[in-house]
Amino acid sequence: MGGIIWLASYPKSGNTWVRAFLHNLFRDPKSPFDINKMDALTGNEAALPNFTAADGRPWQEWTPDDVAAMRPAVQKRLSDRQQHMTFCKTHMSVLQVRGHPTINMSVTAGAVYIVRNPLDIVSSLADHQGLTTAKAIEMMNLTNYETPTTQTMAGEPWGSWSQNVESWTGHANSALHVMGYEDMLADPLKVFSGLVGFLRLDATPERIERAVENASFNVLRALEERDGFRERTMAQRRFFRSGKSGSWRDELTDDEARTVVAAHRQQMERFNYVPDGF
Repeated sequence: MGGIIWLASYPKSGNTWVRAFLHNLFRDPKSPFDINKMDALTGNEAALPNFTAADGRPWQEWTPDDVAAMRPAVQKRLSDRQQHMTFCKTHMSVLQVRGHPTINMSVTAGAVYIVRNPLDIVSSLADHQGLTTAKAIEMMNLTNYETPTTQTMAGEPWGSWSQNVESWTGHANSALHVMGYEDMLADPLKVFSGLVGFLRLDATPERIERAVENASFNVLRALEERDGFRERTMAQRRFFRSGKSGSWRDELTDDEARTVVAAHRQQMERFNYVPDGF
């Protein structure tokens, strides 16, 4: 299998967890793999060096049109680096932006999409971005939302939470594997074994179990406490914050929860995320 395997999700949905599992599975270290070296296997498509290789001008001179136009060629270059499949993290929706696709299908071999209850994403996203919960909800509800280009990342068209989820999972595709964050919590060995099967990897049950343990939330948090984590933002005290399901009940007001459900009911119903009484 050649081409890019996308590790796609709306932010704060478990993408890093999946990446950590894959690193531990492939490397099979005696102790948990260094979380600050995950880009050696699962690079971030939006990392600025991928784009400066396509346009050597200072990034401050790029327009959003420039970034959109560069993206297909950037992805082809990422794919061409490897003879076999290459893993790329992304938070983008599958869209046409300014006349260019966010995902270059000609170099795409498949995708893994991680979905999480948006009610639980709110507080995690707010913490990650340094926002109030109200502002995080506003961001999640904004159709065609796009991040700006910065000194480390090219701009990414996230879209709204519903737009992001629907764009990846709205149509069945044999090259798409969907993982639920809540299922990953409830039965990680079963869910990650399913991922291994989708990727057609030859791994023993013992190796999978070891990778699951080395990528567990408690282990990842301990590694961050010991070594730091370079993906933590300046707004965060820690990247691996909670790792739970259902914490929205203690973190959101009733009005905030209703606002999220009202904006995303259709996609939430697909994944059984609408709480009783809503």
